[in-house]
Amino acid sequence: MNELQKTVIFCLAAAVLAGAAMIVDPGSATPAVFDDQGEIFFADFTDPQAPKAIEVIDYDAESASATTLKVENVDNKWVLPSHGFYPADAEDRLANTAAALIELRKDIVISDRVEDHEQFDVIDPLDEKATSLTGRGKRVTLRDGEGAVLADFVIGSKVEDKAGYRYMRVWPQRRIYAVKTDIDPSVEFTDWIETDLLKLSPADVRKVQINSYSINERLGRVENTDRFALTKKDDEWSMPGGKPNKDNVDALTKALDELKIVSVEEKPEGLSQDLKAETGIQLTRESFESLRQRGFFINTATGQLLSNEGEIVVDAANGLQYTLRFGEIVTGGPAAEQEGEEAGEGERRYLFITVNYSEERAKQYGVDGKVDEKGKELAEELTNRFADWYYVIPGKDFSSLRPSRRELRG
Repeated sequence: MNELQKTVIFCLAAAVLAGAAMIVDPGSATPAVFDDQGEIFFADFTDPQAPKAIEVIDYDAESASATTLKVENVDNKWVLPSHGFYPADAEDRLANTAAALIELRKDIVISDRVEDHEQFDVIDPLDEKATSLTGRGKRVTLRDGEGAVLADFVIGSKVEDKAGYRYMRVWPQRRIYAVKTDIDPSVEFTDWIETDLLKLSPADVRKVQINSYSINERLGRVENTDRFALTKKDDEWSMPGGKPNKDNVDALTKALDELKIVSVEEKPEGLSQDLKAETGIQLTRESFESLRQRGFFINTATGQLLSNEGEIVVDAANGLQYTLRFGEIVTGGPAAEQEGEEAGEGERRYLFITVNYSEERAKQYGVDGKVDEKGKELAEELTNRFADWYYVIPGKDFSSLRPSRRELRG
């Protein structure tokens, strides 16, 4: 090829490129990486009442373990399948989450690279292919009543230079977005349940019987026994040997009102049915082992239920009487792994709660002998709930509910 031919070819090539440049204006085209920026995340998800289940999975890099919480509507009741189908208080919380998701937009496209998922903490917490313990986000999945997915996404870290923004990606897509949102569903059991466990106001407490003792399992006997009562009359508290310190009694009744459970474990069906029937516990082998493992024992001579670390009995103005029995320390398993409790607050304990109603008690504590009509109904509701579960409480609550005589006198 001579020099003239080369020159002609180069001129033709230049002309073609120039023509293409005139036809395609770089300023008017959107690169593929930005083609959905600003769009709604879940365009087909429009009804905030549609979700009937939510699953939240979070990852703890220190323990290299994932925590899963699932809430679902089963037979028109909200329950926690991840925690033995314990009753959930989820309808409003889930509807608010759904409403926020409906308006969620893909504000800023960050990256299409899988290699960037770790940097922005949007790795699926259950991704078995990912080798890194860091960079895993929180995965949230919402489903309708038929099990169809309405939304499925991974929430990453906060955007450092943009307040109110989080990194997110739709699962299993690879694209990462910066999104303006405060959506961050909790994986904590306590955030999805009825927090007023006893439904007992401090002002309604009339008597607290403190039965402090411990069980010597090796010798099969009760030891370190100390039993005394606090009674309230005309807004004044009294106890054997003198008046208690009002602030200390207030702290005890407040602890009853604010009693916190960090997890639950289901009782055997037979034991639950016995407790609901109020005919006494039929001591089957399954019930015996279930109770013993958690620090509770039946006195075969009297039929009395005893516990490793004593009990308190609380009388309320509406005729209810609560018995809170404190059992064994919780070791291992989901109950011991629940987060939300600061270090140094003590070891978690099993708690066994029973409740009964007495019309005579209601008359005794009622104003001018009048009976609270709702007391019996509340007792039935609570009996049916308490009968199914062993509760797990923080160590600080355990300590607050077992004051000594000296501590109460101040």
